Amino acid sequence: MKALLLEEYKKLAVVEYPEPEIGPDDLLVRVVSCGICGSDVHGYDGGSGRRIPPIIMGHEASGTVAKAGANVKRFREGDRVTFDSMINCGRCMYCRKGQPNLCTDRRVLGVSCGDYRRHGAFAEYVAVPQHIVYAIPEAVSFDQAAMVEPVSVAVHAANLAEATLGDSCVVVGAGMIGLLTVQAMRVKGCGQIIAVDLDDSRLELAKKSGADVTINAKSADVVARVRELTAGEGADIVMEAVGANATVLASIDSVRKGGTVVLIGNVTKDTTLPLQSVVTREVRLQGSCASANDYPACLELMGRGAVKVEPMISATVPLEQGPEMFSRLYAHEAGLTKVILKP
Repeated sequence: MKALLLEEYKKLAVVEYPEPEIGPDDLLVRVVSCGICGSDVHGYDGGSGRRIPPIIMGHEASGTVAKAGANVKRFREGDRVTFDSMINCGRCMYCRKGQPNLCTDRRVLGVSCGDYRRHGAFAEYVAVPQHIVYAIPEAVSFDQAAMVEPVSVAVHAANLAEATLGDSCVVVGAGMIGLLTVQAMRVKGCGQIIAVDLDDSRLELAKKSGADVTINAKSADVVARVRELTAGEGADIVMEAVGANATVLASIDSVRKGGTVVLIGNVTKDTTLPLQSVVTREVRLQGSCASANDYPACLELMGRGAVKVEPMISATVPLEQGPEMFSRLYAHEAGLTKVILKP
């Protein structure tokens, strides 16, 4: 089969690669669409430590069933499907508690980190266990379905925020996850939604995604502006979708006493914590990791247009253009948000 292989850091090539073998509980999926995730771009140069070459990356995908294992009953050849990026064991305490994202033995498609290597979906075919596979509704296209993984990250975070109707919300970071989080928080019934970023074009997208107010952190004091917009108190909820020290601190400073900060971003390993501020103002800090059984809800939201992903798709190109698109994304080309590869 044709595959986009990370042969060494910063070197991608379209090569012929053996078709994956499947077990009795697996599906072989013919990939139609696969999105380039920010984590793939971070792995492209070895910075994340989770894309050790050689590896076929890619985990935001959709396609059709090409072959089903002997024990598969829910799907048959030709079915339109998408699948979770994480493979959970289904047996550990966390899986049994409905927290598959915290699975003791979880593995991620398109990742090699020393402990394991699992080839992903930048290829004509990918093998996945049936328990992480979902049927695509008729109203959802293959390109849209390839976006369900980032949508699920935003929806999972929004659920953890425990918003009540009318809550004010700040979303820090208007990249892919931030933009989807704006939409998810609107669905959850938030009142005023404020989006923060350094890029005016991203902030414009945030407005189109449902943000009421935008703040460019280059030209404004974010904390002061948030307090001005919330009667001096700070926001009820802050969703941090960057993961850098400055943005985490700004998020904590922007939330009201007794408010919630949901930490979604994960760019830097460590940040400083203003402990006294968190403790004395009784701020709730909530980590959010990937998603947990959120795909059906996300596909339903996308199918009825409550969450829109099309404005974020910057380009849809053949797999052969993968090396070029990675280079452009790695260079932070302006206006390039989500690229969909078509094997």
